[in-house]
Amino acid sequence: MRFSTRSWTFSMPGSALRFIVSASLAIPPACLAQTPLPDYAWIGAGVRSRPAYDGSASRKAELIPSVRYYGKPWFARTTQGLLEGGARVELAPGLNLGAQLAYEGGRAKSESGFLRDHGVPEISPGASAGLHMEWDHRLGPMPVTLLARGRQNLDRDRGAQADLRFTGIFFGGGRATAAAFVQGTWGSQKSNQTFYGVDPAQSAGLSAFSAGSGPLFVGAGLLGGFELGREWLLLWGLEARRLRGDAARSPLAERASSVYASAGVAYRF
Repeated sequence: MRFSTRSWTFSMPGSALRFIVSASLAIPPACLAQTPLPDYAWIGAGVRSRPAYDGSASRKAELIPSVRYYGKPWFARTTQGLLEGGARVELAPGLNLGAQLAYEGGRAKSESGFLRDHGVPEISPGASAGLHMEWDHRLGPMPVTLLARGRQNLDRDRGAQADLRFTGIFFGGGRATAAAFVQGTWGSQKSNQTFYGVDPAQSAGLSAFSAGSGPLFVGAGLLGGFELGREWLLLWGLEARRLRGDAARSPLAERASSVYASAGVAYRF
């Protein structure tokens, strides 16, 4: 199976990152994907287990979309951690500049007993607009992608975030592909305050907390896929995020680490 490093994005910190590095070094170069970016697209759906919000002790299972389409200039994807779409232009071989609109999740009381018990306000889902720069290259025999992305919530009171991601395919043999991913995300003062600030007047039993701008989370991950036939793909991922900065210190952070797992099926066209 032939996938680019733009195929999936997941995150996992600490010992998982050391495992990923060791695993990539252990794979013989002959097993690494050597092909250019594929020209096919896919659309599908899957199931994901996730925390109610990063830092929550409660979990939720949900249906998620899976889409990958790269045209000229239009694109749509869920393969870089967000449901996003827009337009891209190639500035040089392997270097693309793009603009995107993206879906931004919220925070629901129905998913977290902690939020209900303390009367923490809900945050409705929204959307963001931003720019990204993406570089596809090889480090030796390993195909890699470096993505830098900035996004401003359309509700300007919810602030902005920036992502830096590095993905490398360390196995591509037969019908299976596996990749590793590392990521850092930063939030503006408004963004971090929206999700991790506490106003005692709105939240019962919690101390006041003001979150400033800075790192939001770091992570690394494993992800992959398997060809079920000429037109069908099985996609999977295991990820984790560890809160950083004021987000980790917030009274809303029941735990610093969050784990995600997903599996889905997609139709290739």
